[in-house]
Amino acid sequence: MSATVTAPAGGAASGPTTEHTPVHNVTFWRVLRSEWIKLWTLRSTWWTLAATVVVMVGFALLLAFIVQLVGNEMEGASPEDQAAMGGVLGGTTVVAAGFEMAALVVAVLGALMITGEYSTGMIRSTFAAVPGRLPAFFGKAVVLVLVTAVLTVVSLALSWLVTYPLLNANDATVDFGDSDQIRALLGTVLYVTLVALFALGLGALLRHTAGAIFTVVAIFLVIPTIFQIATLAAAQLEWVGVVNKLLPSVAGAQITPNAGAFPDVLDPWVGISVLAGYTLLVLVGASARLKLQDA
Repeated sequence: MSATVTAPAGGAASGPTTEHTPVHNVTFWRVLRSEWIKLWTLRSTWWTLAATVVVMVGFALLLAFIVQLVGNEMEGASPEDQAAMGGVLGGTTVVAAGFEMAALVVAVLGALMITGEYSTGMIRSTFAAVPGRLPAFFGKAVVLVLVTAVLTVVSLALSWLVTYPLLNANDATVDFGDSDQIRALLGTVLYVTLVALFALGLGALLRHTAGAIFTVVAIFLVIPTIFQIATLAAAQLEWVGVVNKLLPSVAGAQITPNAGAFPDVLDPWVGISVLAGYTLLVLVGASARLKLQDA
């Protein structure tokens, strides 16, 4: 802020003071910075991030103890049986054991990023500052992607660190020279990030926190569970299996260590592309509603 004072020649300054407030153009970088600040000033952000790390590390440590117990039981087993068990409870499976629950926790953060503003009325201030609306929405998406990706990487690293002694004792550590294992770990990061973006889009579509969270849980947990049971119980119904493998969670999980948990599923990159397609559709629908309907 600056002040300009006009004074008569040879006399003291008098008259009104003219204040000039600098006006900055709305740029995407400034919008991004604003969304970054808003995210980190929310208490719910810190709780959600902490819960994600606890879930990932906790599930990994629990499964590592199971690997230890199974290893003790199979000391006299044949090499073939030990290799089969290693395929089921391998290092990547243990390290990424909690990714599905962690994805649901991060989905809460994604939904809250926009539904929280609708519930408090702050969304009107956001759109008043960014009349185009979409830059604000895309700014939230970029911030969410960055935070979720880094958070998942850190969680996986901590999970590997705390489980390494148990896994190493049972020759079940992550082989960082194996491209399939690296792909599974990177795929876990991609899966969790897409679920968070999906939740952000749903939040913008529904504009209600409870409704968005309930819908995400139903899509990524409840409906897949129902179809997996139906697939096992009614194997003769071909359409059940087709729908099951095209569900967002089932398709997307094929790029993670959970790939192949059920028969007749999509290839890893095809599956994650299906999840990305669902996410893109939700984001496009959310963008359209933001442009066409007032807050």
